[in-house]
Order: sequence, then C-alpha cells, then structure tokens
Amino acid sequence: MKKINWYPPIILGLLALLVITFGALVASRASLGPAQHFSEDGSRETFQWKLVTTWPKNFPGLGSAPERFAKKVEAMSAGRLKIKVYGAGELVPAMGVFGAVSDGAAQMGHGAAYYWKGKIPAAQFFTAVPFGLNAQEMNGWLHHGGGLELWEELYAPFDLIPMAGGSTGVQMAGWFNKQINSVEDLKGLKMRIPGIGGEVLNRAGGTAVTIPGGELYTALQTGVIDATEWVGPFNDLAFGFHQIADYYYYPGWHEPGSILEFIVNKTAFEKLPPDLQEIVRTAARDANQDMLDEYTARNNRALKELVEKHGVQLKRLPAEVIAHLQEINDQIMKETAARDPQFARVYKAFKEFEREVIPYHQISEEAYYQARALKDSE
Repeated sequence: MKKINWYPPIILGLLALLVITFGALVASRASLGPAQHFSEDGSRETFQWKLVTTWPKNFPGLGSAPERFAKKVEAMSAGRLKIKVYGAGELVPAMGVFGAVSDGAAQMGHGAAYYWKGKIPAAQFFTAVPFGLNAQEMNGWLHHGGGLELWEELYAPFDLIPMAGGSTGVQMAGWFNKQINSVEDLKGLKMRIPGIGGEVLNRAGGTAVTIPGGELYTALQTGVIDATEWVGPFNDLAFGFHQIADYYYYPGWHEPGSILEFIVNKTAFEKLPPDLQEIVRTAARDANQDMLDEYTARNNRALKELVEKHGVQLKRLPAEVIAHLQEINDQIMKETAARDPQFARVYKAFKEFEREVIPYHQISEEAYYQARALKDSE
C-alpha cells in the first residue's frame, strides 16, 4: 500500500486559513470606515479636547451651544472624540479664548469674532456689522457666498480654523437708564457695546466699553456704565437686566444677525482622522442652526414676560437717531477700508453679496412681512 504524504495539503490548508483570517480582519476594519485610526495595540485611537468659551458656564443660548456641540461630537464619534467645555474664567479669561486656542493651550474655543478686532479688524464682519446682513443672509454669505473662505484666510496666520457656531438673530438695541429721544441724548452716554457699533457710538459722542457678559449686571447696577446691549429677551431676562434698567430699546442696529464662532487649533485639527474632522464640521454646522432656532422660539415669550410681568418699558429708537448712526457707520466703514487692505477686501465681498441678496429679500421677506401685517391692521 502506497503511503500518502499529508504535509502539502495541510500546509496549503493552513495558508488558506491564514488568508481568510487576514481578509476578514481587513474587511472588519474597512466596515468601520476608511478614516478609522488605530493605536499600536490595535484599539481605536481616541482624542481628548478642551473647549474654552467667552460665556458663563451653561449660560442659556450662548453657553449651552458649545455644550450641545460637545455632546453631539462624542455621540457621533462613538466616544472617540471627547470635548470638555470650560466657561469664561474657568481655564482662561473670557477675552483670552483666541490666544489660548491659537497657542494650543486649548484645542477649541467658542466666542464672537468681533472680540478680536484688535488683532484682526476685518474679523468683525464675521459676527455682525451695523446695518449689515441678518442671520439668514449671513449664513448664506458664509456657506454659499465665499465668506467662510475669507474668514479662514484671516485666521490661518494664527493657526486657527473658524466655523460658524450659532446665531442670535436680530438683537435688541439694549438697556438704558435714560431715554433716547434725540441724537443729543447719545452724547456722554457710557455704554457696553463691542465691535464697529462701539466705534459708531464713540463718534456720536458716547463712550463705548467692552465688558464680558458675566460682569455686565454689576457694571450697570453700580453706574460704571449707563447702558448695555447684550443679546435679546431670552438672554436678557436670564441676566436680570430688567431689575436695574428702566428702558429696553430696539431695533438692534449694531447687530442685525450676529454669528458666533467655533475656532479650532489647526494643528490639533489636522491630527484628527478625516472622519472626526468631518464630525467636528458637521456638529458645528448643526449648532449654528440650532442656536438660531432656539432664539427664534424663546425670544417672543421672554419679551412678553419682561413687558407684562416685570413692567419693562419697551421703546423704539427715534428715526433721526437711527439715520444719524447709519451715516456715521458708513463713514467708519469707508475710512477703515481705506487704511486696511485686508478689511477692504472683506468689505468689498460683503457689500457685493449684500447688493445681491437685499433686492430679492425686499420682494420676498419684507413684502411678506408687510402683507402679513395687513391682517393685524384690519
């Protein structure tokens, strides 16, 4: 009887089993997506980030947006990217957010671009400029009109990537302890008002100061300032400004559609695998719209409570005051553009988009509001 040599079939079988096992392992990792990264021991790589903000911890609207963002990122990434949120002063001062993220002390920040006008004057366009675009128009400019690309260029030298991080919609003109009946009433007025709106007030004869949100109540209560703008009824009710100010003025000429920002340290961002980068961008875009939705839903009932329950005197700024402020604003914008090429470039792009979008909104949004108002006048 001939002896059978079993070794070649056994070897071939083992090789086949090895190939099948390796193929299964590759398929398993591929099923997790091409962007999955693994550490040396084969486990999925995880990241721990810090996010610093210019707002009090968990402050309604402004402060809750980064908290929701962090939770969404963790859920979408299945825990691979965890972000701890710090309120103003917990890790860095409110106005230290830009520097902390730029230096890499924190991987992310949440605030408002016009706070950094001392470093980048043109950054103010990416929060709000007086008599400029509303929230709907700002989002259109940023995401489909070239605005975001300009914003990214401005922040690139600071190792930062900006993303829209929320919108308050049209704000209120603010809280005052004196009536504003004419242009003369602006003279000598000491008011917390940031950005170009502050420059307008200065030229109108007032004095603009920049104070973090957490310090505003005390400043107004003690007479350090005569007036303050903050956001709108939803936030202003939470701060209790109605307890220390007599008059609540509108409209928010200085901030018609304020966009908040997420800033990301570029070096840290580029260390993330592509899928986590996309999760950060997607969660930021979601937070941007979600904040506007929340303010739209809550401002109305908060204003009703301020007026009906707390007896707030709601007043509209006189037309002559608005016209005067608008004239000053036009002068400041042109003068700043003349001496700052970077500002001029963004201003040009901003105005070009404005010229495109406003005519359509006059026959759509504005015309509809007027049509809807006819029912109330009957």
